[in-house]
Amino acid sequence: MQTLLRDLRYAFRQLGKAPSFTATAVLTLALGVGASTAIFSVVYGVLLRSLPYYKSDQIVRMWEVNAKGRQTRFADPNFDDMRSQVRWLQSMAEMRSDEAPVSAGDEPDRIRVAVVSKDFFSVMGVQPIMGRPFSPEEQQFGAPRTALVSYAYWQRHLHEVRDLGSVKFTVSKNPVSIIGVLPPGFAFPDGSGVWTAREAEVRLPSRSAHNWQVVARLRDSNSLDQARAETSSIAHQIYQQNGPNDITMVDSAVLPLRDALTADVKPALLILLGVAGLLLLVACANVMNLSLAQAFSRSGELSIRTALGASRWRLIRQFLVETLLLCFLGGWLGVGAAYIGVRALVALAPATIPRLDEIALNLPVLGFALGLTFVLAIGLGVLTAMRATAGDVQRALSEGGRRQGTAVRSQHSGRVIVAGQIAITLTLLVGAGLLGRSMMQALAVHTGFETDRVATLDLKLPDLEAGMETSRVQFLDELIARLKTVPGVQSVGATNALPLASDPADGTFAVVNPQQLPPAQRDLIDRSAHLSAEKDDPTFLNDYTKFLHELYRDRSRTGYADFVVASEGYFQTLGIPLLRGRLFNDGDSPDMPHTAVISDSLAQQKWPDQNAIGQTIEFGNMDGDLRLLTIVGIAGDIRTHSLEVAPRPTIYVNYRQRPRNTSQFNVVLWTSSDPASIFSGIRKVLAQLDPTIPPRLTTFNQIFSESLNSRRFNLLLVGVFAFAALLLAMAGVFGVLAYSVAQRTREMGVRIALGATKGTVLKMVLGQALVTAMIGIFVGLVGSFLLTRTMRSLLFEVSPTDPVIVGSVVLLLIVIAMLASYIPARRATRVDPMIALRSE
Repeated sequence: MQTLLRDLRYAFRQLGKAPSFTATAVLTLALGVGASTAIFSVVYGVLLRSLPYYKSDQIVRMWEVNAKGRQTRFADPNFDDMRSQVRWLQSMAEMRSDEAPVSAGDEPDRIRVAVVSKDFFSVMGVQPIMGRPFSPEEQQFGAPRTALVSYAYWQRHLHEVRDLGSVKFTVSKNPVSIIGVLPPGFAFPDGSGVWTAREAEVRLPSRSAHNWQVVARLRDSNSLDQARAETSSIAHQIYQQNGPNDITMVDSAVLPLRDALTADVKPALLILLGVAGLLLLVACANVMNLSLAQAFSRSGELSIRTALGASRWRLIRQFLVETLLLCFLGGWLGVGAAYIGVRALVALAPATIPRLDEIALNLPVLGFALGLTFVLAIGLGVLTAMRATAGDVQRALSEGGRRQGTAVRSQHSGRVIVAGQIAITLTLLVGAGLLGRSMMQALAVHTGFETDRVATLDLKLPDLEAGMETSRVQFLDELIARLKTVPGVQSVGATNALPLASDPADGTFAVVNPQQLPPAQRDLIDRSAHLSAEKDDPTFLNDYTKFLHELYRDRSRTGYADFVVASEGYFQTLGIPLLRGRLFNDGDSPDMPHTAVISDSLAQQKWPDQNAIGQTIEFGNMDGDLRLLTIVGIAGDIRTHSLEVAPRPTIYVNYRQRPRNTSQFNVVLWTSSDPASIFSGIRKVLAQLDPTIPPRLTTFNQIFSESLNSRRFNLLLVGVFAFAALLLAMAGVFGVLAYSVAQRTREMGVRIALGATKGTVLKMVLGQALVTAMIGIFVGLVGSFLLTRTMRSLLFEVSPTDPVIVGSVVLLLIVIAMLASYIPARRATRVDPMIALRSE
């Protein structure tokens, strides 16, 4: 310990003698450690940390898999068959969540309400901390509605009331009794605040109605592979028993719940972690260069200590202590930078990243930072010490003040490290360039609609009850009519699936000739007009399911499309062009034949050599209304799901004729000026019509911008890291050349004394820098080709080997390397040969 303390005191003195070196090395290490720790905290919180549930590694997500390999949600009959036959799973549960207007005696709010089946809380390993779970009587069809609430909702909205039965609670304006409160932090699925019993709702007999997410728990003694094999076998049996026309499930998929929640963001986060690691390597290379230069400047001291009896191990140990102290200072400063960085990352991260609330500098993350600092200290210390202590002591002593041999070794080592820095920097810059060009490509996409001067009103309306279709249509008619009178409003439209904000429902439709339908099917179509009154009739539901299966049996008459409910002003307000036919108008009343407008891509796909106008289609599986739709118009394609997803075939229906899918409804308003200026007028209109509906107001430009949040987040981080690496690489080139010129002062003096011109010396120094840069660029090109191939999922209409990006980065690095080396090169040309040779 006494020896260690002496080494520490000596290390402090050495670092104090070189304040510039110490400050630069500490800040450089802090940058690398801070960036790596901040990104690791995100990766750990999102990807690596166990879910906060009992034995969470046993919880899995399940999907149906169709013939095309696509994973879909479960249909009720398929779930029932799977649950009754599976043995390797302890329990299975259905779940679904969506926002709904919820009130607890105060102002209504939009809360995510989950509908879960009886084994859901058993699967999740959660029980109420107050009250009770659902009773068997409450988990029956038609039972009185009851609910459990989250701890956060109980605190914020119920004010921690103990008598839950005294709360006047409504969900979608329906009275619901609160029976329990779940533990703090539990909000699964999707941040839910209220849970109701799935069994109280009707079960659809169709095996192609994919409405339910499924979670399950493995038995203690069973493995995931065993569960996958068994559920796959059961899925094959279900398919064989029900034939290809009545079921789309041919297989099943099982994935750990943690992996299922993070599957979409995992590739991007791992790439960001790799990028942070590359920045750390650049930082370490810079510190290595500084340390080598500092060590070689002490070669005389090391030679004398060796001559006086110090062993090589003793010198290495001293270097290790000095580097450990240096890394310790940089590590602690890096942790502080990581704390700030994590808060910034959480603030900037898109809402699509799951488990954001679990990202923090906790003990595992701090352990990562400590371990990283220790590894850096050992690596840098050993490499520096081994390089500095190599060579012959007698030769070093005989060189005296000239130290030409050590200078040469130092220069070679520095150039190798700088070449590595340039290689890594090129890799990061190419990645940032590809992401930037992908962003530009996405922004250049023609969406098919306008976003400027458009305000949006996002409404969550109560679920449509039996016989309430007319009142819903009247409410929406009145709302749209009043909004048209708001000062500054030019036109008003509405839809249940706003582009870039929500994904529309999709499914199979069929082309139908009404004259060829048998009388029984015509009667069923007429009865479906009153489905809300008969939806609980098992006989009708069976007939309804059989009708659809028979209709879709002939694949030549079917197609697949999005189902969008819209108003007549929707297309004009968003500037969606009418290509042929007409749009909806006031004549499309509920009692008139139902009409549809289709997208151009659907017309080209289904009727490439025919006129789609006048064709009749059946799309009742989307809303339960089997009345046929007559195509009256063809509209332009739009990008609904995202800017990066090609326009999909779409069927638009009129909300007056098909109001059942209007619980989620978005009103769009084209304005004469700033859209935000009409928000107060919109709120006033809605408050007059129904003050119990909580609105959300925004501009369409904000929605457009938010749709790019994930891409912007990735670009920002990679760009910042690449810029930091570029600065470090510039510093590395400058530092190595400056040290090289200082060490070669005598050589420069001799050259000038023998007749070398300033231009010759300048070319020599710049040429050495160019050779070093070109070596680094060559290695970096190989590395960038390897890295960018892993980035394919993050790119949009850009090749991973885009020649424009790669060429631009190579040119940039050459220019930067030349600029960084110009000052040391100019300094070399100003060497006075008399001063340089005076000591000889």
